[in-house]
Amino acid sequence: MIEVVRIPEDRKRLLMAGEGKITKIIEESTGTKIECSDIVKISGEDSLRVLKAKEMVTAMGRGFTLKEARRLLEKECELRIISLEGENLKTRKRLLGRVIGRQGKSKKWIEAKTGALICVKGKTLSIIGTPEELGPAEEAVEHLLNGKTHAYAYKKMNIKKAKT
Repeated sequence: MIEVVRIPEDRKRLLMAGEGKITKIIEESTGTKIECSDIVKISGEDSLRVLKAKEMVTAMGRGFTLKEARRLLEKECELRIISLEGENLKTRKRLLGRVIGRQGKSKKWIEAKTGALICVKGKTLSIIGTPEELGPAEEAVEHLLNGKTHAYAYKKMNIKKAKT
């Protein structure tokens, strides 16, 4: 099976840094082969492992570190990407700023309460976690992006977390 991923040039350089050290770690962790050129090509015999490697490369392309991306190897852990593609630059900065919060407080609070990892890069906001972590984290993020207060988003997140 072969999968192709497009990631930003600066993140592609990160994959190839140190003679491809990060690429080798992903290859060893997933049993795949990764080739970087204009695109990142991932191949392997086991389709599930190829998809996990693709998810890890995508996560790194969205700004996560290797350590954070490796969390995707855990059982049921997945990556969710929320795109703000249709928004203008000013609106996108405002919305992403609401999720990050002053000095990163909002982002850190959501991560601490849910166990999910959040990363903002370019026009996207990405979350890594298990379904139990993703649900409340995604809900809080969506509330913030929709203009709800931080208190409201946190309260809804706590209610959802208590139900799971």
